[in-house]
Amino acid sequence: MLLPQPSEGFAWVQAAAGPALVCRPLESLASHLFSTRIWPLGSAVADDERAWSDVAEAIGVEPDRLRRLRQVHGQTVVVSRRERLTADAGAPRQATGVLERAARPDADIILSDDPSVAVVVQSADCVPILMADRRGSRVAAAHAGWRGLAAGVPRVLVEAMMREFGCRPADLMAAMGPSISAARYEVGPDVYAEFARGGFDRLRLDAWFSPSTRADHWRFDGAASARDQLVDAGVPRESIHTAGLCTASFPDVFCSYRRDGTGAGRMAAAICARRADATVDARVDP
Repeated sequence: MLLPQPSEGFAWVQAAAGPALVCRPLESLASHLFSTRIWPLGSAVADDERAWSDVAEAIGVEPDRLRRLRQVHGQTVVVSRRERLTADAGAPRQATGVLERAARPDADIILSDDPSVAVVVQSADCVPILMADRRGSRVAAAHAGWRGLAAGVPRVLVEAMMREFGCRPADLMAAMGPSISAARYEVGPDVYAEFARGGFDRLRLDAWFSPSTRADHWRFDGAASARDQLVDAGVPRESIHTAGLCTASFPDVFCSYRRDGTGAGRMAAAICARRADATVDARVDP
């Protein structure tokens, strides 16, 4: 299969389940991957544990050490620490108790400082964001559809890394996997209005929404919105990497809800923290 060319800094690698994308700068900090439709997960029935075990194997953890979410298109944060898994709906922090490790909490952002687990989100058009600090010992995964972007998920992600782990935004690196492009993603006035209510200024709205051929409709660039929100939160622009591949444009390679509807499979974006004393992971062969 001929795979599409990603943006500079991204590379295709071969896992047992199929091809995956990695971001070379991020790989120097933490093991991670963006899976494709070719994986069993890409056509599996939702929550097929056997398909998810492929993700665990590829990222190098046991299947029961894969930390997943029940994604709800919000901004709730889950923190998977070495000894516990807690949920946090954002600042000001609210104590919500301890969740069972096997639980899949309702959330769209998950952080970890535990090198024995991998945190993961799934997507099929929405923007998957993987993040690590400069030491690679603290990582995160976030799912950002238009609702999540309107709610400021990238900003909440950065604030959570600061609050939970003491990270500085200048020390964070982010990689955004394939997502639907503006050319293939027309939205109506309800979406535009939600961003306006979210407090984004006209400059940002004009950058993310371009006029469509239909009145009161726009082409929405989710990847640009995620990138700009990360920059506004203090992450250096040069530390933000975007795959630059449209999920709706390559039906043999990527899952797309907009293209395929309810029958669309899902792709995983997974990342694993590195031990504080570990050397750079040389697993990936570009």
